[in-house]
Amino acid sequence: MSYQGDSEDKDKVINALGGKRGLIDSGLPALVFLIVFNLSSRDINTAIYAAVGLSIFLTAARLLKRETVQHAFSGLIGVAICAVISKRSGSAADFYLPGLWINAGYGLMYTVTNLIKWPILGLMLGPILGENLMWRKDPARLNAYIKAGWLWVGMFVARLLIQYPLYQSGNVNALGTARLFMGYPLFILTAWGTWQILRKTPTTKIN
Repeated sequence: MSYQGDSEDKDKVINALGGKRGLIDSGLPALVFLIVFNLSSRDINTAIYAAVGLSIFLTAARLLKRETVQHAFSGLIGVAICAVISKRSGSAADFYLPGLWINAGYGLMYTVTNLIKWPILGLMLGPILGENLMWRKDPARLNAYIKAGWLWVGMFVARLLIQYPLYQSGNVNALGTARLFMGYPLFILTAWGTWQILRKTPTTKIN
């Protein structure tokens, strides 16, 4: 089938890539950390407690509403790791260090899987969209997954090129702001680009 006009498949793609809830659960604590850090006269501990507390609240809210806690829980773990690293080093900038590691790791993973023609997007989305791994036998579909994968490589590399120098400079406000603007907005742009590429190529039918 073709993706043209299929909003259900579009939602599946967006949700598989993180979705709005995932971005909120992982992005809000980092924003709160930056705000509280400035309002509390640059008190790292207060900022850490605020970020971790919000992450716990978001996870609990998902549980109470009986919603999926996958992204909230993973966000909680991520914030906890950021908090531990920042608290041990005494540097507020280190709160954002794990995010740089994650971008580097994902960038490398997307690059390698694209080069060996086992694009990670195909592995993630194939089963969700009902084509499993049959897309590997379809040159057009395989190429679409690879092409879309390079968009994500570009996103991860862009984040590193801009945010790592800011981390090195120790400019917490600039780093936090860059992460904010290169988080949700850039994700949405990349996810939209992914959808535009995939929707033009019919999914591979399973015999």
